Amino acid sequence: MAEPKNEDFLDSLANAEAEELADEMSEISSEDAELDSLRAERDMLKDRFMRALADAENARKRSEKDRREAENYGGSKLARDLLPVFDNMKRALEAATEEQRTVSAALIEGVELTMREMQNVFAKHGIEIIAPQVGDKFDPQLHQAMFEAPVPGTKSGEIIQVAAEGFLLHDRLLRPAQVGVSSMPAS
Repeated sequence: MAEPKNEDFLDSLANAEAEELADEMSEISSEDAELDSLRAERDMLKDRFMRALADAENARKRSEKDRREAENYGGSKLARDLLPVFDNMKRALEAATEEQRTVSAALIEGVELTMREMQNVFAKHGIEIIAPQVGDKFDPQLHQAMFEAPVPGTKSGEIIQVAAEGFLLHDRLLRPAQVGVSSMPAS
């Protein structure tokens, strides 16, 4: 009879060890599950942080670009409004006859000085004059064709007359040069 008690004791010991092992395994399983959950949360937060960092960098670059553009092109409306003033002063100087130049030399000199100063201010602020010459090739990016005419001795697409100069603000077109273009057919 002593043996059955010993077997019961060994069975209960084996059962206790199995239960303890099962408890440990469940604790390990729950710890692993919790650890996996924490790793997933860490990865998600790391991803969100990296995206937020990239968004902040993109916003910084975009605002820097916007600031540069505002600095370079912010005065384009004012510059565009000053172009007719430049044109009128140039026409006034071109219209002055030699007689008027001798009679009103001081006035003409004042207008010429004002024109030079205006050109200096334009250059200081990145405004460049587009001054095509007769015989140059027509460029639709810089010129506006005001008319076409077949002029003997010219090729199709050559500038035959310059009506008004054009202007660039840095690399942007403020106003195209207004020109007449030859439409002479190829012979």
